[in-house]
Amino acid sequence: MVDKLSVGIMGATGLVGQRFLQLLHEHPWFEIAKLAGSPEKAGKRYLEATTWVWSSDPPETIVDMKLCRPEAKEFSKLDIVFSALPTSIAMNLELELARSGTTVVSTNSFMRLEEDTPLINPEVNAEHIELIELQRVKRKWSGCIIKAPNCTTAILTLTLKPLLDTYGIKCVRIATMQALSGAGYRGVLSMDILDNIIPYIEGEEEKVSIETRKILGRFENKSIIFHPIKVSASCHRVPILEGHLEVVFLELEEKPPDINDVIRIMEDFRGIPQELKLPTAPPKPIIVRREKNRPQPRLDRMVHRGMAVTVGRIRWDESCESGLKYIVLGSNTVRGAAGAALLTAELLYKLEKV
Repeated sequence: MVDKLSVGIMGATGLVGQRFLQLLHEHPWFEIAKLAGSPEKAGKRYLEATTWVWSSDPPETIVDMKLCRPEAKEFSKLDIVFSALPTSIAMNLELELARSGTTVVSTNSFMRLEEDTPLINPEVNAEHIELIELQRVKRKWSGCIIKAPNCTTAILTLTLKPLLDTYGIKCVRIATMQALSGAGYRGVLSMDILDNIIPYIEGEEEKVSIETRKILGRFENKSIIFHPIKVSASCHRVPILEGHLEVVFLELEEKPPDINDVIRIMEDFRGIPQELKLPTAPPKPIIVRREKNRPQPRLDRMVHRGMAVTVGRIRWDESCESGLKYIVLGSNTVRGAAGAALLTAELLYKLEKV
C-alpha cells in the first residue's frame, strides 16, 4: 500500500475548490489534510461555511473538517498544496509557500507566463515540468509553483496537440461560449445574463492567445520557446452553468487526406498521463461524436468525470486551402481547472519531483 502524500486546498469552498474535493475523495496517492476558505470562514465546519453547488453531495470525509486560515504557516508542512484562490489573494501566499519548500499547484493566472514557471496541460506538454529545476535555482527556493492553464486554453490545446504533431498548424481562430461557473459563484449577476449573452470576458482572449503559444512551445536549453502559431480568439459568456463550448477554425500546414484521418488522429491521441496510468487521467482524452448536433454542454461536459473533452462537427473549412473546423466542449471547472491541476500533481508524484 502506498503511503499517501498530505495535501491541502486553499480556496476549498469555491466552485473549483469543490471540484478538487470531489476528485481527491478516495484518491490512491493523496490525502486531504488541510482546507482553507476566506479568512472569515476559519474555524467553521466545511459544510457550514460552504454553499455546495454540484449535483453530487460533498464527500462525507470532509463535511466536518474545520477550515483553517489561508496562511503559509498552516500549509507549509504539507507535501502538495492546491491553490484555487483568486490571483489577488494568492500571489504573496503562493510565493511564501514555495520559499518554505512546499510544492504549489495552482489554477489562478499569477506567474503563468513567467519564464521559469511550468504551465502544464499534462497530455500536451508534460516535458515542461522540467522548468521547476530552473525555477528552484533562479529563485533560490526548494519548493516550486506550477500552474494549470486558463480553462478555455486547457480545453483548446488538448485538441490542438495531435493535429499540430501530425499536420502542423499555421493559425487558430476560436469563438467561445463560456459557462457561468467560469466567473465564480458570484461572478455574473442574474439580471446581466438571463435572456442574454455577454460578448466580452475581460482578459480572456489575451490569455487564450499567449498561453496556447507557451503550452505548445518547445522545451529547449532549460527554457520554453513559444510556438509561432497565430491565435485569434473571441470569448463570450452564455447562460449555462458548466462547460465551455469552443468553435475552432484552423489553417493547417498540410491538408489531411480525409476527414476520417483527422477523426482517427484525435481518437487515438494519448499522452504521458495515459502511458503512466495516472489515477485521474481519462482513458481517452478526446472523445469524437459523429452526430451533427453534438457536443452539447448538458449531455457531454462530464465525460470521464469531466477529464475528457468532446469534439464534434469535424469538417473542412473551405475559406482556405488547408482549413479545418470543429467544435470542442469541456468542463471548465474540471478539465479546465481542478482536474488539470490534480493530473499535474500526479505527474509530479510519478516522476518523483515532489
